[in-house]
Amino acid sequence: PADGAGAPSVQGPSLQGPGTELLVCLFCPESVSLQQKDVLLKHLLLEHKLVIADVKLIADLSKYMLYWKGRFLEQPVTDFCSVIKTNSTGPVEKQEDYFLLCDVLPEDRILRERLQQKRLEEVLEQQQVERDDGSFHRLCMFCSEEFAGNRSSLLNHMAREHSFSIGLPDNIVYCNQFLDTLQRKLDNLQCLYCEKTFRDKTTLKDHMRKKAHRRINASNHEYDRFYVINYLELGKTWEEVQSEDDRELADDEDDDWSDWQAHPVSAVCLFCEHQSETMEQIYTHMKVHDNAYIKLLRPPLPDLRFYQQVKLVNFIRRQIHQSRCYGCQEKFDSRDAVLRHIAAEGHMMKLPDVSTWNQPQYYFPTYENDALLCTLSDSDEEESDETNHGEDVPVIAEDISNLRALKQSSVLNQLLKNRGSCS
Repeated sequence: PADGAGAPSVQGPSLQGPGTELLVCLFCPESVSLQQKDVLLKHLLLEHKLVIADVKLIADLSKYMLYWKGRFLEQPVTDFCSVIKTNSTGPVEKQEDYFLLCDVLPEDRILRERLQQKRLEEVLEQQQVERDDGSFHRLCMFCSEEFAGNRSSLLNHMAREHSFSIGLPDNIVYCNQFLDTLQRKLDNLQCLYCEKTFRDKTTLKDHMRKKAHRRINASNHEYDRFYVINYLELGKTWEEVQSEDDRELADDEDDDWSDWQAHPVSAVCLFCEHQSETMEQIYTHMKVHDNAYIKLLRPPLPDLRFYQQVKLVNFIRRQIHQSRCYGCQEKFDSRDAVLRHIAAEGHMMKLPDVSTWNQPQYYFPTYENDALLCTLSDSDEEESDETNHGEDVPVIAEDISNLRALKQSSVLNQLLKNRGSCS
């Protein structure tokens, strides 16, 4: 249904910071900033008797509101919303009708999913821009050392020299805004972890050093939007995803698997929409594509490592899903049109430059539970085992920060002294 006629269309500008967009009322000219969304939700409840379910699961509330404002102008609200009658057993004059807008309605569900997908695509594009950006320029928050070039140089410096880590650079998005937020807190003499305010900078620095508070508060959801993981699942933060995984592991220990029945695998062809219940059947089908899959990804191609195969599969899937030829990047009106083009032009085996598809954004599967990814050849470990077998691997201690003290107090140094005195 999401690809058919009548499906909600999501248009609008790129992701902006909080508070920069307006939320409009669905029934009247009232509007507020995004930061005042509770004011508008209260207005909808009291003035228009409408409740929006699971607001926190909506990826882009302003576009969501604009969409439904337009739909309510076309059709009455009762065509979309569940009606809840209050005081249903009381007198008729005291009964009121309230309206619930939720994702039980297929149109609402599709809209929420599209907003989530669009937000994720924007975030991944922004992350890639920041990864490649060489114009980054900023001072360290703790020692005022100047850094220019790539953001990773500053983030790694703060982690290494000041024991202050906000995570791996590749896991962060909107990095400048993130650092601005942290800098404002320090300028206001506020601890980044416990968020207490101190009388001067010296006291604040001593507090953060002695209390090991050189880290951010994970419970502060102001930081959620700066981490890519918070955009991956609809309306869930990394803590919620992690707690769900932990509960699943705990539940698995007590599960009784005696009545478990395997469900058939739904494998989708890499080049068209054909589906099969087993991987053997899908491989047989893909032979009609001139064995292109075998030539592109299957052994004995030693140059394509496992994660490169993953990214290539996800790249091809996304291009075809977006009706674009993965070989020449030409855009078409439909998926059938692009498949006809690929076959007619012989682009089945044509791949763009490696830099086009070998991107972090293609670590994420285009299709959920893509069975094709589970069958890729994991040759990295086999090659590394063969290469490193029999080699001596040096073991280096983690803490070698004070080499001078280590040399003076080491057992080896004492043995050398004793040997010199004996001779």
